[in-house]
Amino acid sequence: MSSSTLCFVESPVQLLNVLEWAHQDGAKATVVVLSPTDPMTRGQLRRMAELAREEGHSVRWEEARGGAGAPFQTIGGLTGALRRADRVVIGDPFSRYVQLLLMITRARDLVVVDDGTATMEFISQLARGERLVRWHRRGGRPGPRDLAFAPVSASARRRLTPRAGRRAVSVSVFTSMPVDEVPDGVTVAENDYAWTRARFGPPRLTRGADLVGTSLVETGVVDLDRYLEAVSELAAAHGATRYFAHRREAADKLHRLATETGLEVVRPDLPLELIARRGPIGRTILSFPSTVVHTLPIALQGTGVKVAVCEIDPAWLTQGVSDHAQGFLAGIAGSARGVRPV
Repeated sequence: MSSSTLCFVESPVQLLNVLEWAHQDGAKATVVVLSPTDPMTRGQLRRMAELAREEGHSVRWEEARGGAGAPFQTIGGLTGALRRADRVVIGDPFSRYVQLLLMITRARDLVVVDDGTATMEFISQLARGERLVRWHRRGGRPGPRDLAFAPVSASARRRLTPRAGRRAVSVSVFTSMPVDEVPDGVTVAENDYAWTRARFGPPRLTRGADLVGTSLVETGVVDLDRYLEAVSELAAAHGATRYFAHRREAADKLHRLATETGLEVVRPDLPLELIARRGPIGRTILSFPSTVVHTLPIALQGTGVKVAVCEIDPAWLTQGVSDHAQGFLAGIAGSARGVRPV
């Protein structure tokens, strides 16, 4: 075990998967939370930080986006720890914050833990030597900020590419996602949610179905009206009564959804993998293509809960969505193990 392990997370799911990695590795680490401004995300991160402390990890909360000077103050305050760290664990290689931090660290052991389905795209881009771009932004023209940040992104990609020789760097990916092409020299370890399954549950099952929300409307991929129609039809067809909102779903959208569909909107205080294990949860969980169609069947193994995925109809997509984004969404649904189509 490394004597100095630094973990950088920006979302509750990333912190959950740091706990899963540490459980499998036997590591105790310093977890640095680069806190976003979104209230729901912050609330879930606070709860996950409590769990991390209970597991024996130290947690350092950084108001990394708390004003114009916050990034400089945060990075300046972390520089010493970064240069001393033997191992750095990151949850989002696409994050500009993380990419800046990777330029500072001298650690020769780098670990990427799951940030949901984005991990699939990261591994694919790294294997092909492509620039690091989030899946829903590929195919579009780089903006001024993208162009200005391009040297930092390129440096991060090189840092995450294993090197031999005098400055040997070990790179590993800890994931529950299906991996088709592994970059040369990168080690892939399976995330089987052993910590989650040991810590929570098994859950009490309800008779009905639960529906999992997505932020595809908020990211500009899916049309709002089409999405609400699809949710209403799914709920009616499967007898769903609850809608577990994604932490990034807008309040006005959720209000409209509850009014038009009659679903009870639940805003979870923890990642859904933990909510589902804690229960109560429906015997069937319905989801659009997202991370949970990969993670829930693993986390809920042996509980009797069935996970079903509803593919995104191309007619729901907003104008200008790239072919790559459409293909990526189809791939999420098609590659999920242990789920059935709706």
